[in-house]
Amino acid sequence: MTTPQRTDVLVVGAGPAGSSAAAWAARLGADVILTDAAVFPRDKTCGDGLTPRAIHELEKLGLTDWVRAHTVNQGLRAHGFGQKLYLDWPGGHLPSWGSAIARTELDDYLRTTAIKAGATCIDGARAVDVRMEGGRVAAVVFAQGSRGGERFEIQCERLVVADGVRSPLGKLLGREWHRDTVYGVAGRAYVSSGMSDDPWISSHLELRDEGGKVLSGYGWIFPLGTGEVNIGAGTLATAKRPAEVAIKPLMRLYFDQVRDEFQLEGDLRAEASALLPMGGAVSNVAGPNWALIGDAAACVNPLNGEGIDYGLETGRWIAELMTEQPHSDLAIVWPAVLREHYGESFSIARRLAGLVTVPRLLPALGPVGMRSDLLMTLALRWMGNLVTDEDRDRSARVWRWAGRKSLARDARPPFS
Repeated sequence: MTTPQRTDVLVVGAGPAGSSAAAWAARLGADVILTDAAVFPRDKTCGDGLTPRAIHELEKLGLTDWVRAHTVNQGLRAHGFGQKLYLDWPGGHLPSWGSAIARTELDDYLRTTAIKAGATCIDGARAVDVRMEGGRVAAVVFAQGSRGGERFEIQCERLVVADGVRSPLGKLLGREWHRDTVYGVAGRAYVSSGMSDDPWISSHLELRDEGGKVLSGYGWIFPLGTGEVNIGAGTLATAKRPAEVAIKPLMRLYFDQVRDEFQLEGDLRAEASALLPMGGAVSNVAGPNWALIGDAAACVNPLNGEGIDYGLETGRWIAELMTEQPHSDLAIVWPAVLREHYGESFSIARRLAGLVTVPRLLPALGPVGMRSDLLMTLALRWMGNLVTDEDRDRSARVWRWAGRKSLARDARPPFS
């Protein structure tokens, strides 16, 4: 196939954010090209969990039946400090169920959804440069193949950057990650389990290292319904309090600790780790005709590390903005959109997550929280940001009030 030379909307990165943007932009009538440096299907370091917020976006894409053909979970089983709590998904204006689908399959299906919507997809094309004209991105230069073979460029009217947490194309455009706010270090693997069809996802909030010290993070086990579970561990850190732990050995230690309880069999496979900018801790997220979305814009929840839901949401929003307001200055409009939707929740979430990194705070407060179903139910909703603009209950009002107070105190608000 001859590589197209120009398009209305060029999307770089075909994960959930990029594929969502491409699918929605194509459905709205734009000419769309979706590129990725990898050849699909490909893996992605992730916990694979889909909270009700992510399910809500997948429903909007028309993928409810496909998701329900996989495992369905009803909430979180929280372990820690001598307690075990079963917490249903809170519902509200969001679905009351979740799922877990390996990213190898999920991302490939979302990319196929974009193709069916009319997007043209190019695999194995790594974005290596941009050509600017009058302060705008006129074209993106790509290298074909993993070894940087033949180069070509694609001209575009508008550019969507969805190339993940490291965002090499974002860096070329001036993206800067600020590590003074909380960030995550996480690892995951797959392993066979007799509880692969468990209707609960599990989170161990009392994550300890080899010396028995409580860490500022958690371990998880997400049943996939395929005979395997996704198992992982993550910790939180800041520039002042960096993560002083080797994440893969920690993950194997956690695996040994839960092996019998969760009927884990055999060895870990596909071990991988990642560094996660969180809570909008990046600046320069947009220019006149380009915008960063999803992980590239640090749209990752500081309290649970989830990014799939935000990727899907920001993909839809940028597609609607670019096609319905094609002449808007994204350098002004896009950061405002992100702050409107995420500013308050990201601000309070990263402030709370930063507190968790304070030594001895989690061991002191963890047992208190785990003794209360009410507190943990509230924590599940707030940690997962399972609060929509339509929710008017007391829990939602408190969360938004706390977010406003936190945002007013931020020296560097999200996305600035």
